[in-house]
Amino acid sequence: MATDQERFDQGMAVRRAVLSDAHVDRATAAATDLTADWQDFITRVAWGDIWSRPGLDRRSRSVAVLSSLIAHGHHEELAMHLRAALRNGLTVEEIREVILQSAIYSGVPAANTAFRIASEVFSAVDAETDESDAE
Repeated sequence: MATDQERFDQGMAVRRAVLSDAHVDRATAAATDLTADWQDFITRVAWGDIWSRPGLDRRSRSVAVLSSLIAHGHHEELAMHLRAALRNGLTVEEIREVILQSAIYSGVPAANTAFRIASEVFSAVDAETDESDAE
C-alpha cells in the first residue's frame, strides 16, 4: 500500500498532467489555512487514488467527469474539466457528443448551460493558442 506521500506525489503528477502546471500552481498558491487540508485531500484521493487507477484511460475519465458535472450543474468545475478533456485528447466534436448525450439524461437546461460554458472555454483556448502562436 502506498504511503500518503507517495499518493500525494502521484496525484500531483496526474493533476498537473490533466489540469496544467499553471492551473495547479494557482490552486496551490491560493491555499489558505482553511483550504490547505482540502488541497492535500483532493491531490491524494481524487488525483492520486482515483485518476491514477488503471481501469480507465484519461479520455474515458474525462467523459465520465464531464457527464457528472453537467448532470449536477457544477459549472466552475465543468469549465476546468472541459479544458482538461482537451488536454486528455478529446476533440471539440467528441465533447459536443458528450454534451448531447448528457441532454437526454440530465435535461435540456443542463445541456444549454454546458454548451454555453463550452463555447466560452473553447473561445478562450483558441485565443490563448493564437497568442502563443503569435509569440
